[in-house]
Amino acid sequence: MYNRRSFLAGATLAGLAAPAIVRAQGLFRDFPFKLGVAAGDPASDGFVIWTRIAPEPMAPHGGMPLTNIPVDWEVSPDSGFREIVAKGTELARPELAHSVHVEVAGLQPDRPYYYRFTAGGERSLRGRARTLPAPGAKAEVLKFGVAGCQHFEAGFFGAYRHLAREDLAFVYHYGDFIYEYSEEYLFNTGLPTRPVRQHAFRNLIDLDDFRIAYSQQLGDIDLQAARSVHAFLSSFDDHEIRNDWVSDIDNWKMNLDVNDPDAAPPEVFMLRKQAAMQAWYEHMPVRKSLLPRGGMVAMNREFRYGDLMAMQLLDTRQYRDDQPCGDGFKPACPEVFAKDAQVLGRAQEEWLGRNLAKGGATWNTLAQQVTMMSLDRRRQPDEPKKVLNLDSWAGYEAPRERVLSRMGGLKNCVVLTGDEHQNFCGDLVLKDKVVGAEFVGTSISSGGDGSDKRKGTDEWLALNPELKFANDQRGYLVCEVGREAWQTHFMVVDKVTTPVNTLSKRATGVVENGVAGIKMS
Repeated sequence: MYNRRSFLAGATLAGLAAPAIVRAQGLFRDFPFKLGVAAGDPASDGFVIWTRIAPEPMAPHGGMPLTNIPVDWEVSPDSGFREIVAKGTELARPELAHSVHVEVAGLQPDRPYYYRFTAGGERSLRGRARTLPAPGAKAEVLKFGVAGCQHFEAGFFGAYRHLAREDLAFVYHYGDFIYEYSEEYLFNTGLPTRPVRQHAFRNLIDLDDFRIAYSQQLGDIDLQAARSVHAFLSSFDDHEIRNDWVSDIDNWKMNLDVNDPDAAPPEVFMLRKQAAMQAWYEHMPVRKSLLPRGGMVAMNREFRYGDLMAMQLLDTRQYRDDQPCGDGFKPACPEVFAKDAQVLGRAQEEWLGRNLAKGGATWNTLAQQVTMMSLDRRRQPDEPKKVLNLDSWAGYEAPRERVLSRMGGLKNCVVLTGDEHQNFCGDLVLKDKVVGAEFVGTSISSGGDGSDKRKGTDEWLALNPELKFANDQRGYLVCEVGREAWQTHFMVVDKVTTPVNTLSKRATGVVENGVAGIKMS
């Protein structure tokens, strides 16, 4: 094992040392790009490209010395890199786990490019990403993916290999990229089973812990495959930090009714959040403007695909009030109807309103994390009162109505959601008027193999006439957007408890231009 002093000495003997920079050619103990490459946050003239130098990802500091390392990068319009249209050198800094975030610009709109990295004489996997059309340009069609919720212990990530084979402009990831705990038993079938794979940790507390979690996760080759061929629009939900957290509140529950007396107070929880957000940034292909400051990440941002679609990527965790009624799945309490309640926070809600008011797109899309429909969650005939998911928008009726009111003044509003570990879709209704459509994507692996329907699904559909479809398999969404219609395909795999699985299209939800409501096909 080398240390910083031996690393520097070796570099100097090789004639490669420079002030404040170590040139590491030939001195890595192992292949330095074991966590793959990724691209994200595309624009009409470029995108972010990412990698992390970690020859020993599970070792402290990824097996790297605590010094800056130069990383060369190249971008080409062809997969053989015969023509180089952009290149440069970026420093991989130990303060950021030797991750690299390059904001490539000056490219042509609406076309694919290839990228790669080189460090110490070693070359990375080749990546691919596509630029967006020019602002306001006429765009006839768009096809993109929606995915998230990937519990390492609950199943393999074979769905990502299928996603990698799709021809997509980008992928929206709705969060739960990692899970913050390890379990000895899973209960996906109602009986105890062993996890399919085992986390390398019991719980995540500090920055080193979170880095280990991302390192183990990104060692999965199917996840690497998807990130190497599609640009990702990355967000986060709760499990990147702590189940059901909001704002500065640690909401970990011993069960659905009792707060954990050992939950961290806000000032202590924010230390964990700061570490978690730094590790999230270090492993996501996002712009440098999303670098955490005081534990906060400016995650909400807008993407426009020519004149066809305007997507608002929202943050439903950092600015939200605590869940009402003690959280969980319960009947509503008076707190649910508090007029001053916040989900997005005032500043983000105003930002959303300004962006929606711009117009200029056929489709208005909200990409976010928790279900916006206020659904009756009863699945048992003997439950007497309407049950709400209080960690969703249903627990915050006033801000939910405010957002739906903004959508009611527009046409063609589509909301994309994750979190639920099941597929379903339905109409967004405000005062008996359909103002939009919501498609809720399942998980990549969380929840295990699942089945076509959860117990009580027929009763659930009957209680919620706005619901059009429900399914409990794993997989992802593919959205095909045209001028006349929006189609969301529910792509499901038969199992996740084996590394290889079979993909099929379970259903398709269709929203016609100018026509309220989802139709299933």
